[in-house]
Amino acid sequence: MPGLRSDGRSSIRLAWTITIALVSAGLLAMTTGCDGQTLEPWHSEKLTMEFTAEKAGKIQSFDDYRRLEDDLFQELDEKVYARVGTGPAYELARFSSGSAADPRGRLPDWNRSYDRPAENALGGVLLLHGLTDSPYSLRALGEALSERGYRVLGLRLPGHGTAPSGLTSFDWRDMAAAVRLAWAHLAATGEGQPLHVIGYSLGASLALDLALTAFAGDFSPKPASLVLISPAIAIHPAAALAGFKNSLAALPGLGSLGWVQIVPEFDPYKYNSFATNAGAQTHRLTRSVAERIRERSASNPDEVLPPTLVFKSTVDATVTTEAVVDRLLGLLAPNRHELVLFDINRFAVKSRLMVSDPGPLTARLLADDTLPFGVTFITNENRESMAVVARHKPPFSAGSSASEHLDLSWPTGVLSLSHVALPFPPDDPLYGERPPESEDTLFLGQMALKGERDLLRFPPDWLMRLRHNPFYDYLEVRTLEWIENTGG
Repeated sequence: MPGLRSDGRSSIRLAWTITIALVSAGLLAMTTGCDGQTLEPWHSEKLTMEFTAEKAGKIQSFDDYRRLEDDLFQELDEKVYARVGTGPAYELARFSSGSAADPRGRLPDWNRSYDRPAENALGGVLLLHGLTDSPYSLRALGEALSERGYRVLGLRLPGHGTAPSGLTSFDWRDMAAAVRLAWAHLAATGEGQPLHVIGYSLGASLALDLALTAFAGDFSPKPASLVLISPAIAIHPAAALAGFKNSLAALPGLGSLGWVQIVPEFDPYKYNSFATNAGAQTHRLTRSVAERIRERSASNPDEVLPPTLVFKSTVDATVTTEAVVDRLLGLLAPNRHELVLFDINRFAVKSRLMVSDPGPLTARLLADDTLPFGVTFITNENRESMAVVARHKPPFSAGSSASEHLDLSWPTGVLSLSHVALPFPPDDPLYGERPPESEDTLFLGQMALKGERDLLRFPPDWLMRLRHNPFYDYLEVRTLEWIENTGG
């Protein structure tokens, strides 16, 4: 017996040693990275006029929301812009008045919510942008829908379009409450026409939250369809630790823990710095959505979501294809949904140079005859060609049944799409393939900068990541067709 007690005590000591080591390693990891970085006014100033779910009792309509938004941007001017210098040293500073990156001199102001009515509208479409983004990210699709005769509402989500500090304390339910305000406005002005939702990245998760709530009977009308672009589904569980790390940021000397990344702000429509709380809230939202999809698919599979079209790159540093299949489309009612996958450039990229080749996964998807949704695979016509084709696979079938030539090709030097590229056309004036003719116009798209490392104050991967979609025309056509065909 003494020996057993000794062994027991040894096991307990070993367990505690391992636990302390793991916790220490975790704390060390969380207290490094952003230490020493200077927090600027746009990181630290709290904007009190931002919408929250707690204000929903007073802000009861989309018009109220936009009036509050006016007060919010006035507060931004007073608390941030007024404290930032001007002149040549600030020519690429977003929060410097009059700089090339100052969004306030651009018309329209794509950082704000907007509502574009249409005479005799075919229906209404709610556009939901992604995390750290603004309504600009779905600008091109919104314009195409407006030209086609739809009423388009682009919502600025709480915490966005102002300063990165807006993401240090928001709750995902603030965004969900704003989405419902916008949806109620569309419904009230839609004269009974079908309503649709397009969500990009985090906005796709909010679109799913809205649809799940509507299909659960908590409010009406139900969306007629969803279009999800680079949807944020099942973010890595490690993001859950962001909540603990964010709580430590309140301690003296640990303010930088509130940030995963602190870099200069030079993009007029997207934050470059990333708040720790943003990762925590994304994890909570995507976990809530995934759990509800799983529960409803088990209890009422025919009443989970409306017809849903998903666009995704096979290589995506944010969301895996497996998550989209296993936690979303694979759980839905059959014959109503479709996944469009953009492959890598098989002509330019050789598998032996890749960290991980998505080819085996997409091959399994095309061969799997149990999938209840359709798959369209955008890929090279063959490994010796830069031209791309669309290979279509119906639900519950093995192998593609048809191949469609798209009259599109991979641009020279482009290896793949990316999580952030899909909604932007090649001619996008800010993120596109080439800069506009005017030299006075800010351009943050495809740039081939060369020089020594550590010269510029932002990560090298910012330059490497593709910011536009060379196959955007296909995405736009399929989106318009999906909305038109599900409008009944």
